[in-house]
Amino acid sequence: MNAHSEATAVISLNGISKHFGRVEVLRNLDLNVERGAIHGLVGLNGSGKTTTLECILGLQQFQSGCAKILGFNPNALHRAEGDIVAVFDTPSLHVNLTVRQALSHAALLPTKKHTRGSAAEPNRSVDEVMSLLGLSRYESYKLRSLSLGNRRRTSIAHALLGNPKLVLLDEPFNGLDAGGVDEVLSLITTLNRDFGTSFLLSSHQLPYLQSVCTHLSILHGGQIVASGSLGDLLKGSDAKLIVRTPDLASAQALLMQFDGIQGVISENNALSITLAGAKPAAVNRALVNAGIEVNELVHVCASVDSLFRELTSGITTPDSRVAAS
Repeated sequence: MNAHSEATAVISLNGISKHFGRVEVLRNLDLNVERGAIHGLVGLNGSGKTTTLECILGLQQFQSGCAKILGFNPNALHRAEGDIVAVFDTPSLHVNLTVRQALSHAALLPTKKHTRGSAAEPNRSVDEVMSLLGLSRYESYKLRSLSLGNRRRTSIAHALLGNPKLVLLDEPFNGLDAGGVDEVLSLITTLNRDFGTSFLLSSHQLPYLQSVCTHLSILHGGQIVASGSLGDLLKGSDAKLIVRTPDLASAQALLMQFDGIQGVISENNALSITLAGAKPAAVNRALVNAGIEVNELVHVCASVDSLFRELTSGITTPDSRVAAS
């Protein structure tokens, strides 16, 4: 990591290793979250996503490496005075309080201290966060009577009362219906755009991350195997064509000699073609001009899902996909 990255990072992890007994969960992990980014952290179940968040927040001690969050060590985050908040997968608010009671109680807690000659940054009001999260109609409901999705919304509203600079969300879309997901995505985008709030989102919901994230890190085998801006990562991910033809052998022989094609594999009665510059229209034209009938041609564009599958399949080496962020 260069000096500029360290200066602009809200989260900087270098060489973090964590094990439970003989089980090594994180291995020499590096993670850099830029100020003002919406950064997605993805990985298979058991890959260490939640452990990484807990190490960032000082909830787990790691055996080696160093970490800085808004310039603080994990064991000194109390000095951030509300600038760093986290919402984990399971909401943990008092179930016998109503939504308004839970948020009103949280609003009484101090976040940022007053400094001599200047006023503290104002917190958001209870009504404001309820409106942001679509909770106003549930304000008199006890939390125990709410759906998991609405309890999650209340937890996020609780976290946003202090107007934090950095928000960590663990599986923020779990339990939400399509409308709830859209509201949370819109909220993240709005807070990032209008207030400069930085986000680290740990989730396995890849399409949602692709729609909102500016940056992405893929955690696999206890290490970050790809990290960078979403545009740069997807630019480096191979696009593919799926071609169905009654003459697979002739089509494969022709396309293996075609400029701009990296590979051609025959599988499931179709050709899977990895593009390296060739255009789908040119591939189709070459087949037709050779007298090869094309029944179907599908262009599979690069996506977070395809990149994730590529990098967690065991084919790509851990240090082969680090994009400039």
